[in-house]
Amino acid sequence: MSRLAAALFILLGAASSSVAGDWPQFRGPQGLGISDETALPLEWNPGKGIRWRADLPGRGLSSPVVVGGRVYVTACSGAGQERLHVLAFDAESGKPLWQRQFTATGSTQCNGKTNMAAPTPAADAGRVFALFATGDLAALDREGNLLWYRSLCGDYPTIGNNVGMAASPVLHEESLFVAMENVGESFAAAIDVRTGRNLWKRPRSQKINWTTPLVARNGDRLEVLFQSPDELTAYDPRTGSRLWSYEGGLASIPSPVAAEGLVIAPGGSSLALRPGREKAQKLWESKALGASTASPTLHRRKVYTVNSSGVVVCADAESGEESWRVRVKGPHSASPVIAGDRMYLVNETGETTVVRLGEKPETLAVNPLEDPMLASPAVSGGALFLRSDRRLYCIGQEK
Repeated sequence: MSRLAAALFILLGAASSSVAGDWPQFRGPQGLGISDETALPLEWNPGKGIRWRADLPGRGLSSPVVVGGRVYVTACSGAGQERLHVLAFDAESGKPLWQRQFTATGSTQCNGKTNMAAPTPAADAGRVFALFATGDLAALDREGNLLWYRSLCGDYPTIGNNVGMAASPVLHEESLFVAMENVGESFAAAIDVRTGRNLWKRPRSQKINWTTPLVARNGDRLEVLFQSPDELTAYDPRTGSRLWSYEGGLASIPSPVAAEGLVIAPGGSSLALRPGREKAQKLWESKALGASTASPTLHRRKVYTVNSSGVVVCADAESGEESWRVRVKGPHSASPVIAGDRMYLVNETGETTVVRLGEKPETLAVNPLEDPMLASPAVSGGALFLRSDRRLYCIGQEK
């Protein structure tokens, strides 16, 4: 190997490792809520263990995402939630870098528990894509410059935002996958991140739905999964062609997860599927693993769910047989995060319970922030990022 080739190899290795700790979308790199970090903080409270906190201009249920040392988050403000915000902060110091504001073009009608900044943004090294419950979709570069903007409700006027939409966009290479499922025109779409134009668009059931798409590997091919109350469908990410589907009563809020050759589709009774080339085999169905708001986690051949009241259940991924259950203080809307052998569970009062996983679970710490939270946490750079309606928090040692 020449010196130049060796230098390039080292640089490319450094570049790839530098993004290993990014949290670029809802529930992290694979949408599983799993981090490779092993040194996250264990204990904190309003006066201890907070690296920084930053005020936000309005409400939001969207999770923060962290890419290339920057934290991106969305918010909404105004009497009718008509002001839409995209903000960037320095991940290490919490310094505000920029804020961009847009005016909603779609309806801001919603249930009182949610708001227009419910979908989590998606980002890569140079861009951030922010979707709002109004159907407004903005693409900005790393410095906050607008690349393109779409009003999906303007393009498709029958879209109905009756109680508030919350499905987050998912980024894969040059495609942004978007689920717009409601009582009006419903569809799954792949949007070209360079232009904002549709690459493909497929009709979906006209039922209110909040689940987020998922890009998953099935053998030697990639698939993008869209879950609706009546059906889980796998599409070809490039063409939008239908690869397989499974019909059944599924959840409309928690999103599916996939790993190790399995797909876990949450619902009142969650089920495990083994996808094939043209159909999926159901391995098991479990009411004990039923999910309400928080999405499940699939990790090291174990499935974890937490229901709204705070009951955490662990089961074998192949059989669905329950291994253990433990109760933590609820209510819970945020999806859990696993880092190392710990699970972090944020309840609606802003209290985070840390549970050590294993054959017998152990509660290690209960950390109050006294700031209501429904957003799922993000993990990056040895820190935990939490958001409430009022603030963005970085939980970790000061640097």
